[in-house]
Amino acid sequence: MLKNLYRKLGGSINSLGNWIKQRKNLAGLLVGLILLGGLIGCAVWLNQPVDGEVPTSASQMVYEKATVTAVLEDDAYPDYENAEGRRIGTQELEIRITSGTHKGEIMTLTNYMSALFNVDLDEGDRVIVRIMTDDDGAYYASLFNHNRGIVLGAFVLLFFVLLIALGGKKGIGALCGLLFSLASIWFVLIPCLIRGIPAIAVTIVIVAVTAAGALVLLNGFSKKTLCSVLGCVIGVVAAGAIAATVGSITPMNGFNMPEAENLILYGADKGMKVSGLLVCGVLISALGAVMDVSLGIASAVWELHEQNPAMSAGELFRSGMHIGRDAMGTMANTLILAFAGASLNMLILVQTYDIPFIQLVNTDYICIEIIQSIAGAMGILLTVPIVAFISASFMARGKRVS
Repeated sequence: MLKNLYRKLGGSINSLGNWIKQRKNLAGLLVGLILLGGLIGCAVWLNQPVDGEVPTSASQMVYEKATVTAVLEDDAYPDYENAEGRRIGTQELEIRITSGTHKGEIMTLTNYMSALFNVDLDEGDRVIVRIMTDDDGAYYASLFNHNRGIVLGAFVLLFFVLLIALGGKKGIGALCGLLFSLASIWFVLIPCLIRGIPAIAVTIVIVAVTAAGALVLLNGFSKKTLCSVLGCVIGVVAAGAIAATVGSITPMNGFNMPEAENLILYGADKGMKVSGLLVCGVLISALGAVMDVSLGIASAVWELHEQNPAMSAGELFRSGMHIGRDAMGTMANTLILAFAGASLNMLILVQTYDIPFIQLVNTDYICIEIIQSIAGAMGILLTVPIVAFISASFMARGKRVS
């Protein structure tokens, strides 16, 4: 009789625990939906057209898809001296427009090929053309480039398929997190920056929301996810603070960036502030690597606690640090090499022109690359102890972490 009573009591307690757990999950889901709704609302508001805003010249250009139906003339020849064998010269092409208001029309155009702009075409090739209209209503086509949309779309789709096929549910979560991050940056962060909202503050908020959304989509609502998000945000903000400090001492800011002149010309009338963009770039570029490290450390500490709930916070912290040291070098390398790869052409030019070292290290572009890469790497290094400490503190509180 006592055994039956004990079993019923145990079952009731388990049921109560499951009910509380479900309530927590529902509460977390509700909070997530509210945040997502707020983010979507901000995106809709930020991307609405402004009354009296004059359309840019770029937005009024008309580009359409076309297919080469015939090569009427071709005087191009291979240039092995300056173009590594690429054909240079001109082609007279007949094309058929396959999209837009001029769909089905046949036009002719001249394709000028040089070593740099080299769109060498054959019959049947798909291209993008610009339709230009004169004041008298006459219009003609000008070649823009190859139509790469189908190939790029298939390439992206292949990535999605591999991510889902190899990652399963985690792959789907990772894909949703990636799309969420890109949407947050494109539809919320960039419009905020263009409207002159304080750059660093809004970037920190978007980084926090993006990290939380991506990690929740990957792992669901849990203390492990919370530790990852907290460590990620603190690590990224640390990277931004380091970049801001070094930039202030150097001095170096967004006005030293290559695109600053165009940003001033086309963004100043909308209220955009250029000075903080350097730090914003560091925050965004460091986010992915820091997110990876923070989740890895939090997951490791979680697993250690699950396998041995008796481990103290100090033991969990030390174990997390041991594991994190293996990730420090690789992740820091990843970030720095990513910047080096993006600047490869510039590095080749530096070697080619034999630029003096004193000039090199004081060039704006090189200084910006150094600040961004080193600040991001330092953010990764600081993330390891931060996440290890937060995770150990959270997970050592109870015998089991739900």
